[in-house]
Amino acid sequence: MPKGKEFWSRDFARRFGHAGLVADKDKYLFATEAPKYRFNVIGAGTMGQEHIRVTNFEGRGRINGVYDPEPLSVENARTAHALYSDEPLKIFASLQEACEDPDADALIICTPNYTHIDVVRIAAKSGKLVLVEKPVATTIVDAYEIAQIAEKHPAIFQVGLQYRYKSIYTEAIHEALERKTLGDIKVVSMVEHRMPFLDKVGQWNKFSRFSGGTLVEKCCHYFDLINLFAQSRPKRVFASGSMAVNFKEFDHDRGKSDILDNAMVVIEYENGVRGSFALAMFAPMFYEEIVVCGDIGRLRASENLDFLPGLPLKSQLEIFGGETYPSRMTTPSYPVTIEESGHSGATFFEHVHFIDSIDNAASNGPTAMDAFWSVVVGVAAETSVATGQPVDIADLLKQNGLGQL
Repeated sequence: MPKGKEFWSRDFARRFGHAGLVADKDKYLFATEAPKYRFNVIGAGTMGQEHIRVTNFEGRGRINGVYDPEPLSVENARTAHALYSDEPLKIFASLQEACEDPDADALIICTPNYTHIDVVRIAAKSGKLVLVEKPVATTIVDAYEIAQIAEKHPAIFQVGLQYRYKSIYTEAIHEALERKTLGDIKVVSMVEHRMPFLDKVGQWNKFSRFSGGTLVEKCCHYFDLINLFAQSRPKRVFASGSMAVNFKEFDHDRGKSDILDNAMVVIEYENGVRGSFALAMFAPMFYEEIVVCGDIGRLRASENLDFLPGLPLKSQLEIFGGETYPSRMTTPSYPVTIEESGHSGATFFEHVHFIDSIDNAASNGPTAMDAFWSVVVGVAAETSVATGQPVDIADLLKQNGLGQL
């Protein structure tokens, strides 16, 4: 990742404008390396534009072109690109043209969830570097096919499970999995309270058949993190949820919305670890929390974005060691400009790790198989809500033709 003066001076210079006060020939502290890689963005909606913004801000890559059949998304991408570059933005007439473009080194796939499988099938044929947004697919079968494609892919293939790079989770991973501060992990619980799903082109995220369901679409981030902390495969999932508040009167040409807006999920793992997740998508705030308990310590980390006056803590991490080691409290964060670039800075560091992986010719980010298991838990949870019964993961995999995993 960027280090030393090259890293902090870029942020400082962009925030306060000092980079424009001297000619390029006179720059040392504010000098930046020329971009090394060119990316084509497939799908230029909300997330596509975030990737355009972050690619330019991170600096080691540049946006070469976009493909999106929605004219407004293309125009918005032009506007976003023009803020950073005087070069014209290529607009591709087809997915195949964008994937086969000889000027592009990598493809960033940000299309609606249900299209990922078809896009990846074409993108993989190019042999280019790939970053595909979460969830990797909406079904277990499609997610497994993408994992198999990724395993055989000759270049880096990373999945956009960027919550791993949020400051609170980066620190929690370091404490629990690298420093082993908590000892052997036994219990992992997570919470998300937030506002409803935002508007999307065609409102695809209001329908389970397009999104995979709320517990796949939104919650795969959290299931990925719980899987990561558990360090084991899920064994059984039980969930309860409903459509209590949001979009109950939503009527669209695609029909009535059918997505959950609240749920509680319990996950049992093969190694005995237990995980839980609680969701409410009608809260007037954005609040996330993780609690990890080991046999010698406890960790709690949270992030809060609300609309109240004053200066409340945005992020917080607590380590409790009891009589074993010192307890402490910290406030993990990134520089303001990075946090404002998208997903509390997580997308920026996702790009950092993606480009580091390219430079090192070795994957340094969430794999397609990690993404597959996050989809498995999400589908199991959606199934459990629908049936009112616990879901055995082995049985679920067999039902999907994957009994040998």
